Amino acid sequence: MQQKEQGTALTRFSAYVPKYRVSRAEIGALVGQSGRGSRAVANFDEDSTTMAVEAAAPIVSDGTTTGPLWFATTSPAYVDKVNATAVHAALGLPAHIAAYDLGANYRSGVAAIIAASKTSGLALMSDVREGKAGGSDERDSGDAAASFAFGETSDPAARLITMASRSEEFLDRWRLPRSTTGTTWEERFGQSKYTPLGEEVVKDVLERAGISIRDVAGIIVTSPNIRASRALSALLQKRSNGARVSSDLVDLIGNSGAAQFGVELADQLERAAPGEFILAVSLADGADAVLFEAGSESARVGNPVREQLKVTMDIDYAKYLLWRGRFPGEAARRPDPSRPSSPFAARNADFKYGFNGGQCRLCGTVQYPLPRVCLSCKTIDDFDDVKMSAKTARVVTYTVDRLAYTASPPLIGAVVDIDGGGRITCELTDVKPEDIAVGNQVLMTFRRLGTIDGIHNYFWKARPVVAEATAGEN
Repeated sequence: MQQKEQGTALTRFSAYVPKYRVSRAEIGALVGQSGRGSRAVANFDEDSTTMAVEAAAPIVSDGTTTGPLWFATTSPAYVDKVNATAVHAALGLPAHIAAYDLGANYRSGVAAIIAASKTSGLALMSDVREGKAGGSDERDSGDAAASFAFGETSDPAARLITMASRSEEFLDRWRLPRSTTGTTWEERFGQSKYTPLGEEVVKDVLERAGISIRDVAGIIVTSPNIRASRALSALLQKRSNGARVSSDLVDLIGNSGAAQFGVELADQLERAAPGEFILAVSLADGADAVLFEAGSESARVGNPVREQLKVTMDIDYAKYLLWRGRFPGEAARRPDPSRPSSPFAARNADFKYGFNGGQCRLCGTVQYPLPRVCLSCKTIDDFDDVKMSAKTARVVTYTVDRLAYTASPPLIGAVVDIDGGGRITCELTDVKPEDIAVGNQVLMTFRRLGTIDGIHNYFWKARPVVAEATAGEN
């Protein structure tokens, strides 16, 4: 056996699972099929870009500077345009940090982690997964996101010890560029190809690390081929003499595509004791295995995956289809919003994407939106930038508008006071009208206001800090 490698430091990690759920039985009933449990569903104002911001915000909220940003998704909000730059802007990262999209395929999730580990960068993976109405993809998929930051630290959340890969060309799952739904070959064929590839990369990574499979405390195996991932996970768990697995997340959330590897890895690291080994395997057009050693529990940020699963809200399948634009809803009874202006967005990127305010250098008053003249001491153009998105806020007043333009009526508008200074009028999201009250504590969240003429209009909304379970929620 070789001596164990020192590894690359994973400084922070975080995952995000939307709160909404659709019953699999209700989805399957459309075509006479059955289903158990429910799948995670992104809100109507979320997409892969906004969920990536939600997952990464806890990592960068302390001002940590990273290397390049690597963004993986199979459901990009744009093609022929880099989506990672919107994430970069919303996170308020410095301009010198590069932002890249990886290819729209399942393997890009683990590719983002490998790239970030080699560049002291930030790996983001996020997916909004769809399928044919009533079909297995629609029923068994799920929406989620995860983020991982690598760099120098004496107190890492984990260390990436070593990795191994195999590539092989065969047709297991595919989607043509202009199609919104994928196609899968018979699962037994994929399993027959993936099992030996997975065993080979696991053998390689364990030999490189100088450990045995019995030294592994946690195992994840992800794949677009669920049959293959479950089979290899069970085989490795048996050989390891009962290591923890995260395969139940496919049942609890659904298969989240490029994000699945990150969500299950985050779950394992959140449950690991310092010094435990986590073996993470991805089976997609080949196989990749990555070995982590869990580090300090104090370095872990964000709300743990299992805690997020405790508060959910059910919606029916018809509402889900409306959210995804699969059939048109009733048009708004007011004029449609105008097309977003690219020059305006470029000139005001710090306001629109970064949600930046300012603190007067003379009197210290924090203000948002940032004025030219201090509201308190009247000093002109003398402010330090303040990122407001990580601050909590309080609802001052609100209105429920059932006529305004929105993809999911009613529109809930509110005036919120940001803790420490600043006031804004914005939409509320992830909340029912009957659960709102003046004084409620909220957090700002990056969302999509709408899409006009093919342009996504991103801005910030407010959501409850803690969504208590109410009637219709779990």
